[in-house]
Amino acid sequence: MVHPQHPASRLPKRIILVRHGESQGNLTPTAYTTTPDYKIPLTPHGISQARDAGSRLRALISQDSSDWQVYFYVSPYERTRSTLREMGRSFSRKRVIGVREESRVREQDFGNFQVEERMEAVKKTRELFGRFFYRFPEGESAADVFDRVSSFLESLWRDIDMNRLHQAHSSELNLVIVSHGLTSRVFLMKWFKWTVEQFERLNNLGNCELRVMQLSEGGEYSLAIHHSEEEMEGWGLSPEMIAEQKWRAHANRGQWNEDCPWYLDGFFDSFTNSDNDADDESNAND
Repeated sequence: MVHPQHPASRLPKRIILVRHGESQGNLTPTAYTTTPDYKIPLTPHGISQARDAGSRLRALISQDSSDWQVYFYVSPYERTRSTLREMGRSFSRKRVIGVREESRVREQDFGNFQVEERMEAVKKTRELFGRFFYRFPEGESAADVFDRVSSFLESLWRDIDMNRLHQAHSSELNLVIVSHGLTSRVFLMKWFKWTVEQFERLNNLGNCELRVMQLSEGGEYSLAIHHSEEEMEGWGLSPEMIAEQKWRAHANRGQWNEDCPWYLDGFFDSFTNSDNDADDESNAND
């Protein structure tokens, strides 16, 4: 997904998704029975993970450039804001050109206070129904998250197009989105136009794990520039999805429909051998 109106010089070099560090809810699911999801804090280990993620992030974006900047988007939840706060220890003020709290990249809403026994039954039902379309009682489905992530992406493009991020033209820009596991998977689904079936294959990110989308010389973003095939296999990407990422690492913008026939093959069993309207009408009447 690359907006055709954006010159490559204005596009971020990387868009990096970061899941929050270990939270009290990851450690003790009963925490959700007494604490609102958005107030669940990091554990001490989660704080350590976030500081390490900041070091890894800085090393990544500074490895081949001395003139770089970073802009953060962060979910409003306590655990994501705390993760960002600890990551920020690795950056000087002049490198961070801005940060924005963005409610549309928050966690999937599972309802209000969660009753442990009820949630166990609900999650079993979700496995039977399908993760993408199952809507939690009083909460959201992954499809609902997809809709708000889509809205966020439209805003993101407008921010880039109008230079609202205040990027210096001589600097490489890195966008970092500190969010949640499912929301990050949905973001990738929307960006790369993955199907619901492909989404269902995906595994969750680990705490403070990074997903690095890097801009290729041809103007496409790809996971394969920074990540190995083995990593992507571990995330649940199919061979076709990995092939797409490798293609994106070298392709020019606009070639996708022509050069990647497996995308069409996923929707159509076969095409007619003729593009003659009369032949098509005759076949339809047979």
